[in-house]
Amino acid sequence: MTPPPDRLRSAPARVRRSRPSAAAHEDRRRTFPAVAPWTGEETATTWWGREWTRALEESALDPARLARGRAYARRGLVDAVTITPGRITAYVHGSRPRPYRTRIGLRVLGDAEWDELLAAAAGPEHFSALLDKDVPRALAATADLLPGPGDLIPDCSCPDDGFPCKHAAALCYQTARLLDEDPFALFLLRGRGEREILAALIRHDSTGGPGPAGGAGTGGPRLPTVPADTAEALHRPVGVLPPPFPVPARPGRPPAGSDEPGAPDPLALDLLATEAAHRAHTLLTTGADPVAGLTVWEDTVRLAAAHPGAGLTASTRTLYRDLAGAVGRTATELARAVAAWHQGGRAALAVLEEPWDPPAGPFDRAGPALAAAGLPGFRPLRNRLSTPAVQLRLGRDGLWYGYESDPGREEWWPRGTPDTDPVGAATALLGP
Repeated sequence: MTPPPDRLRSAPARVRRSRPSAAAHEDRRRTFPAVAPWTGEETATTWWGREWTRALEESALDPARLARGRAYARRGLVDAVTITPGRITAYVHGSRPRPYRTRIGLRVLGDAEWDELLAAAAGPEHFSALLDKDVPRALAATADLLPGPGDLIPDCSCPDDGFPCKHAAALCYQTARLLDEDPFALFLLRGRGEREILAALIRHDSTGGPGPAGGAGTGGPRLPTVPADTAEALHRPVGVLPPPFPVPARPGRPPAGSDEPGAPDPLALDLLATEAAHRAHTLLTTGADPVAGLTVWEDTVRLAAAHPGAGLTASTRTLYRDLAGAVGRTATELARAVAAWHQGGRAALAVLEEPWDPPAGPFDRAGPALAAAGLPGFRPLRNRLSTPAVQLRLGRDGLWYGYESDPGREEWWPRGTPDTDPVGAATALLGP
C-alpha cells in the first residue's frame, strides 16, 4: 500500500529527521511488545490518544478500511511496535502467512520548535504533569506536538492501495493505546527521547535558560562546580582487596528444615533453598542467570521438572498440587508441561501450548515424506500431523516434536526426542 502521488512526493519532507548523537541513540529508539487482544470499540482513553486517532480518521479515504484496522488491532494482529524519531514500524498480520511490514511517518520538530516546547514544559505545572505521564493541552499546543489531519504518512508492504490500508490503520490504533500508557513515545516520535527531555528540563530549571541539545542557557545563576583536577586530588586509593573465594565445584545442599508444629513446610524450604543455591552457582560460574526471561508459568514448570520423582510419593504429589494451584493450573496440566520441558525446555513447552500456522515449505513436505517411508494416514491441522495414537508437531525452531495419546481420547502427551526429520520423529514413537 502506498499513499496517493501527491502525498508520496511530500512524504520525505514530512518524515525528515535530525541525526541523534551516539550518546542519545538508545534513548531515541523504543520497542513496545505486542499488546494482547482487547475488547470494546474505544481505542484510546486519554485526550491525546483520541486526538491521535482523530488525525488518522479525518484523513482516511475509506471508513471500511478503518473499521477493519480497528478489528485487526483488537485481535492482537500487530506485532511489537518500534518508535524512532519520525517513524513507527511494526509487522502486522493479515490474510497471508507472512506478516506485512507497516510504517507510519510523522514530521520531527526542528530545534527552534523544541526550544519553545522545552521552555514551556519547564514550568512547574507542566513538568510535574509530564512526570505523571500526563500531557497538558496547553503544552501540546505550544509546538503542534500532536498530528493533525494529513500529518500521518502511512506505508505498507501489502498490495492494498487504500489510504491508509487496514494494516496501517491497525498500527495507528495500536499506537494510540501505547500513547495512552506512555506519552513520551509521542515526544520520541517528534524527535527526542524521554531521558534527553528530562535532562534538558532539569538543566533548564538549574540554569534558567533553555536546555535542549544546543547547550545550557545563559540566564539565571550558574551552579557551583569543582574542577576535575581538584576532584582527582581528593581521591584516596583504598587498600588492596583480598582475592575472592574460589567458586565451589558444585552447589551445596541446604540444611534440613524443622518438623516442629507451625514451622514452614520443610519440603518447600528445601526446594527454595536448593533452587537459590543452583541459581547462584550458575551465575558465579557462567555469569548468566538461568531464570532470567522466564515467565511465572515457565519457571513453575522448570521447578517441577527439577524433581523427576514428583507424583510418585505423597510429598511430591503435594508439591505438584501446590505449584500448579499457585499459578491457576491443574496438577495434570503441570505434569504434561513437565513432560514437554524434559522433551526440549522452553521451546518444547511452547510447542505444547501454542499452535501456529507454519509457512509453506517443510510442513507441506512432511506428509509425502511420511507416506514414502511407509507411515501414511497423518492428518494435517495447523502445525500438527496426527493419527489416532501419534502426533507430530512442528516447532518454530524447525524441529518435529512427538506426542502420543490413547486412541479416541485426544489427550496428547510429549514423547521422544525432537528431530529435524518428521520421519525420524515418527519412527522414534512407532518403531522402525
